[in-house]
Parts: sequence; structure tokens; C-alpha cells
Amino acid sequence: MATPSNNPVAQGTDSPAPAAVNAQMPATRSVRRCDFRLAGRLPNEDARAITALHETVATRLAAALEADFGTAFDVKFDALNQLSAKEHAAEIPPLSYIVPFASRMVMVEIDLNLVFPMIELLLGGAGKGENADRDLSEIEEGIMQDVASLIVRQAESVWSIAGPALQPSSRIRPATVLQLLRPSEKVTVLRFACRSANASGAFSLALSTALLDLLVKKLKVDREQEKTRMFSFPAPPLRERILDCDMEVCAELSELKVSVRDLVSLQPGSVLKLRAPIQTPTMLKLGDRALFEAVPVRSGPQRAAQLGRRSRSDDWKRR
Repeated sequence: MATPSNNPVAQGTDSPAPAAVNAQMPATRSVRRCDFRLAGRLPNEDARAITALHETVATRLAAALEADFGTAFDVKFDALNQLSAKEHAAEIPPLSYIVPFASRMVMVEIDLNLVFPMIELLLGGAGKGENADRDLSEIEEGIMQDVASLIVRQAESVWSIAGPALQPSSRIRPATVLQLLRPSEKVTVLRFACRSANASGAFSLALSTALLDLLVKKLKVDREQEKTRMFSFPAPPLRERILDCDMEVCAELSELKVSVRDLVSLQPGSVLKLRAPIQTPTMLKLGDRALFEAVPVRSGPQRAAQLGRRSRSDDWKRR
């Protein structure tokens, strides 16, 4: 009975080498689905900065609405969305109040369930706005244009972008949005939730790409300036820093000799005779360096040393 051969050469003559096998196998490729709608999206850091900026807008706007309407308003920043103008126009309710500013830089969009309560408040009513199923009259559109201008003014005060003030245009319909913006153009929609005593609703600021770029650039400049202020705090000169250092000093009688007998007999309340004339000055020393002769004195409730003659210069300057 034949046994299988243990010769590796004999066993491997009919099989290709590992390198040859790898060369024959096709290289694997990583293929992922491309979503062109994600192009131009804000980075996370910029999105957080834009969100924080418009939380400030919401706070200021609440105070401004309260001053103009005479009632409390609660305004909160709700969401930031980036989508195409076509997608955004499809999401706007048919009877929403829309006013573009500076042609196409920013659009104010106010839901009707917030429009009618505002109009009623400005006309002296309770602000319930129960007839939100109809369109606005010409007078009501004029009133809401002032409200939209108030919203944009508060946003401009926070944006602090150089340039002429944004002026309102006439009201437009949701379908007309695509006449101002290209269907594929990116729009950044900032949505705010607004609540008064008797009504609640929402409004949005739709920013064009040009305005968003200006805001992002300004925020980046502000961040760089903040970092510069943090790292360029002026340090005081070396001499000033040395002068603020704390040094240990003492005033002592140097070169005194006391017998061991006197030291051994010391007890609480004992008086140790130093055998030095009362006129003998002490020496003010810094570490082991004698600087001045000194006499113990009192300055108010504090002990002090009155300086006299300077120590020999070759003694302390040399050290």
C-alpha cells in the first residue's frame, strides 16, 4: 500500500505560488453611493457656531417683540436645516407670510397660526387669532411687513456684518421662491419657535449661500481673534516679575557666643543674656547675605526693622 509522500516539492508542483494567486485575483474596490445633496453642508463646528449665534438672536427678538406688542413672548431657536431651494419651497405651507429682504439674501417666513395672533395684538385684541384659514388683506400684509422688518433688524444686530441695511420687498408666495433662487441652490433655514400668552407658532429665516458665507467668515475671524487674545496676553517684563517675588528676610545679631551652661538651663520665662551692648545693631539678612544694619522698631501693630548703614558692598554684591 503506497503511503503519501512527505516531500513538499512533490506536493506543490501543480499549485501556483501564493504571489501568483494574489496577482490573479482582482483588487477589491470600495464603492459607496454618492448623495450630491450633501455637497456644501456646513461643518459641525460652523453649524454649532451658527446655532449659538441665532440663540442670541432669539433672546433679543423676544425682548423686542415684548416691547412692541406689550405682552410676553417666548422665542427659542428650534432647528438649522440645509436643503435645496426646490425642497424648501415644497415644505412651505401655501398661505405662509413670506417677505424677501435685499432681493434674495434672506427671507422671513411666518406661519399663519402666528401671523393672525400678532395682527390681533397690534390692533388691541387678545392675540388668539382664530381665523387662520384665510389669506391676509392688504392692511394686514403691511402690518406683518413691519413685524418681518423687526425680526431682520434684530438678526442684523447680532450678525454685525458690514454693508447696507437689509430692506424688505413685497410679499411673495411659496411658488415664487423658485423665481428668486435656483431650484438646486442651497438654502440654510433657521427655524424659531415662538409662543405668546394665547398662541404659538413658528417663523423661519431662509439664508442664501452668499449671506451664509459672510456669516461663516465672520465667525471664523472672531474665533481667530479670540484665540489671539488668549495666547497674546502681555507678560510683564522680567524685572517687574522679579520685583513681585517673595523673599525670606531676617534681622539677627550675628557672631554671638552663648555658653552651653546657659543653654542647658533655659526654661520657659528664662532670660538669656546675649552679652551684647544695647547699641549693637542687628543685621538684615537675605538668606545668608547680610544687606543692612537694622534696629528693631515698631510700625503700628507690626514689628519692623529700621535700616541703617549698608553692609560692605564686596560682601553682598559679590555673592
